[in-house]
Amino acid sequence: MEGVIELATDFIGENWELLDLLLVMVGLAVYVGASQTLNQRRHPSAAIAWVLGILLVPYVALPLYLAFGSRKVVASRMPAEPRPVAVSAAAAYPTMLRSLQLGAAMGLPDPVSYDALNIHADGAQALEALRRIIAGAADSLDVSTFLIGRDVLGDEILQLLERRARAGVRVRLLIDGIGIYLGGYLDMKPLTDAGIEVVRFVPPFRSPKRGRTNLRNHRKMVIADGKILWCGGRNLAAEYFEGDPRPFLRRTPWIDLTFDLAGELVAQARGQFERDWAFAIEKEAPPCADAAVRGAPGATPALAQLVDSGPDRPDDTIFTLLVSACFTSRQRILAVTPYFVPESSLLTALTLAARRGIEVDLVMPEKSNHRLADFARHRALRDMVVAGARVWLHPRMVHAKAVLVDDELALAGSANLDGRSLFLNYEMMIAFYDQPAVAAFARWVEARRKECRPYLYRRPGLMREVAEGLLLWLAFQL
Repeated sequence: MEGVIELATDFIGENWELLDLLLVMVGLAVYVGASQTLNQRRHPSAAIAWVLGILLVPYVALPLYLAFGSRKVVASRMPAEPRPVAVSAAAAYPTMLRSLQLGAAMGLPDPVSYDALNIHADGAQALEALRRIIAGAADSLDVSTFLIGRDVLGDEILQLLERRARAGVRVRLLIDGIGIYLGGYLDMKPLTDAGIEVVRFVPPFRSPKRGRTNLRNHRKMVIADGKILWCGGRNLAAEYFEGDPRPFLRRTPWIDLTFDLAGELVAQARGQFERDWAFAIEKEAPPCADAAVRGAPGATPALAQLVDSGPDRPDDTIFTLLVSACFTSRQRILAVTPYFVPESSLLTALTLAARRGIEVDLVMPEKSNHRLADFARHRALRDMVVAGARVWLHPRMVHAKAVLVDDELALAGSANLDGRSLFLNYEMMIAFYDQPAVAAFARWVEARRKECRPYLYRRPGLMREVAEGLLLWLAFQL
């Protein structure tokens, strides 16, 4: 045995350069093959970083790529037959028309009716609605969240879920495999003892599919009896609602955006939950139902559609709708996001909209909970201001995510305006197409904007520009 080891060591020592070249070639072949097969559209800096890593340190870069490199779990689909989109007064509503056409082309479900939309004014209203929905569930409760805080809010919600499970309601809790640790470790045994089905979505180092460890489920929704949907940007932790007043766990409440509604749209959300649940338990996902076109916007009082984005979609749906809406906008784009590190195409679309006279307003926190994202955002913010857009900084942490275009489209949900949300995470937004809903979301964002101060352009020094560039190149997925 010692002789075999010695021979192998001598061979490796004598042929080190050949083995290194072979590993580089294998690494590049794996990278190119995976990128082409799964249509792995990447930010240029990410592509450069992976290729350089494989060329320079293949023994490190190749294992990392196999563990974290993939961002799609489905390959590009074959061209689909075009679906008809019934739209009245198309010329008068270009953003709505293009969004519906793009959604149909990307395989999104058709817009359907909804009712009883309730946009929560603050954390207190959001919590009141959540308590009411959980307590009113008679048959089923489906809960998807990125994290649950081990604090006064998280403990209360878990107790409410346990109570419903013991009352005979089927309760399913889907929590992200990394997020489960971020709010304080969640002990699942008391939950399962109460009858709650708990599943972690892609636990660390145990992904249902290789290379997907870095892909997180950021979708948030609570569905009661398949009839009522509560969703938006809030995780189930104290800071997203009313804070935690206890001295040793003091957490100041953030500003966030959630809403609840009923109607046909809830079925789309439940279908999404079923697919996420099936993926997490490594079962075949149920087939997507082919939704019929329900009618023309304008003829139907309230229409909306679920817009899911992430590795389970061949297309980057939210990103595509945002870029398109920037080009079709005619009056105003109003957005709120905690983090603004946009991909270059989205930044170009926003700045071009501002340059052609569209009112572009961006609301975000003066200081977020991610300091690297705060540092990296300034290059994009300077471009926005130079183009004529207005950037507003809120004194509190704002975690809300919404984009409003004219009075035709409101996108609200879980996605931030950064590369991780738009290209890596599993995200969910709701696209609202009726004017009353768009106006209601606009009022909510406008109320936050009036509490802000304007972002002031400052010319950066050389060291600042170099540092920003390096950070954007190395950590664009903030």
